[in-house]
Amino acid sequence: MCMPKKQFALRLDPKLYTALEKWAADEFRSVNSHIEFLLREATRKSGRLNKDGKTPDEGGD
Repeated sequence: MCMPKKQFALRLDPKLYTALEKWAADEFRSVNSHIEFLLREATRKSGRLNKDGKTPDEGGD
């Protein structure tokens, strides 16, 4: 069962948004999905999210 996605407002510098928009287009993603992808990758690399999409305190590696 999949939990609904959390929605929140995100304010970005216009130049950063433009860069993300171009990068997302290069990867054939929407800006929203590309930001989610980048955040997921960063949290995995930092050890705060495992390959299953769970945090270490949720168990399972």
